[in-house]
Amino acid sequence: MTNEIIMNKEVKERLVKSKKRVQKHGEVFTPLRTVKDMLNLPGIKEACEELQKTFLEPSAGEGAFLIEVLSRKMTMVAREYSESLEQYENYSLLALSTLYGVELLEDNAQTCVMNMFQVFNDFYLEQAQKHGSSMKKKVQDSAKILISRNINQGNFLTRQTPDGKPIVFSEWKPKMLRKGQKKITVNRTEYSLEDIYVGLKRHLGETYSTPVIAEQLDLFSLDDEIVEERTNNPVLRYVAVPITEVYKEEMEEVDGNINEI
Repeated sequence: MTNEIIMNKEVKERLVKSKKRVQKHGEVFTPLRTVKDMLNLPGIKEACEELQKTFLEPSAGEGAFLIEVLSRKMTMVAREYSESLEQYENYSLLALSTLYGVELLEDNAQTCVMNMFQVFNDFYLEQAQKHGSSMKKKVQDSAKILISRNINQGNFLTRQTPDGKPIVFSEWKPKMLRKGQKKITVNRTEYSLEDIYVGLKRHLGETYSTPVIAEQLDLFSLDDEIVEERTNNPVLRYVAVPITEVYKEEMEEVDGNINEI
């Protein structure tokens, strides 16, 4: 039995998957003890327990840092925002929405997403049992959307996904958050990593559109219908929704330019 425990601990603390991955990608995982020590540094420790403090992990791996921060945030939410299960659901999702990550390797990114959901779900189950209730599918589905939209596979240095597209994140901004509030409504707005670097501000609900390189058209083969379709593409924005319903990813068409919103 003792040997099994030691073996399981060794598996969890595996720092290298293979020599080939180390040579090709420089992949070495951070020991859990080091993760905890770094997150216990003055300033960072306090930030881990702030509801809306945002974290971005540029080399997420399987989520060691993000999982530890998430655990601390969930512990704080359980302590301060659990008068009812509904309140816990709303605030735990808001805390979850503040964690972002970029990971180069696909298998690591997928594992990170699954690990984060597992941690969220474990805390959620504990609270549901505490309140004599059951977990709601819409809350779990919303958690999955938040995690999958906040964790991107790509290269943080080039700010691109494996297929050369911009890395895009979603900001989940609470609407008029007040003390004692139980239900939270959020506005979702998309930003590329490049947008974040240059400090670009977008309008609430605005989606990210990849810049299109203008094509040199053959003036002798213009099709009026094609031209009209290209110039009249609808402008869409995300609708403000309860945070427990972000899984629906609801959008609406905007008349005219989004700058008018």
